[in-house]
Amino acid sequence: EGRRYRTELLQKSSYRDSFDDFLGFIAPRLEEAHRLLNDTGTLYFHIDYRESHYCKLLLDEIFGRENFLNEIIWAYDYGARAKKKWPAKHDTIFVYAKDASVNYFDSEGVDREPYMAPGLVTAEKVAKGKLPNGSEKTGYPSQKPEGVVRRMVQASSRPGDWCLDFFCGSGTLGAVAASLGRHYVLIDSNPEAIEIARRRLGLAEEPPRVA
Repeated sequence: EGRRYRTELLQKSSYRDSFDDFLGFIAPRLEEAHRLLNDTGTLYFHIDYRESHYCKLLLDEIFGRENFLNEIIWAYDYGARAKKKWPAKHDTIFVYAKDASVNYFDSEGVDREPYMAPGLVTAEKVAKGKLPNGSEKTGYPSQKPEGVVRRMVQASSRPGDWCLDFFCGSGTLGAVAASLGRHYVLIDSNPEAIEIARRRLGLAEEPPRVA
């Protein structure tokens, strides 16, 4: 109680089947994220192309347009080839500050990676950040590469800070936060995700709680 988070990560990819009104589902969680966030903290909101425009308006309303910092495009070159439309080859990550005037950002702490000229670097460096590497893979279908999340945590938190993920999936934020000396809180309603995250983070199963 009283804890404030430096970095919060919300991810959504395929909730349409379960939540037809996604904005109605996500709004109270964004409001709670805003309340919990440290005054110098940052929210990273990961969303696919189908909902991104609507969510941007909702985020502006909750966090304020003046606290919108940037839009990160996570580009990838895997996935099925669409035959009737342009294939989806990127996801969007909206970045909001709790208060842009005092927001913490450490540009020197972020791994430097080439962005504009992949032909001039090795294939290994080009691929970094697109897919989870062999040691990271858990089998969870929407797992994100640690390289993408690592940059967010390094840029927007210090060692000893707290990071929060409302939709933790396979636990990538926890794995990254632990490796960088940050504390973390992970939340998910999917039992499969919780089990995978526990194994990945080396956590023993908690005994059942009696209400």
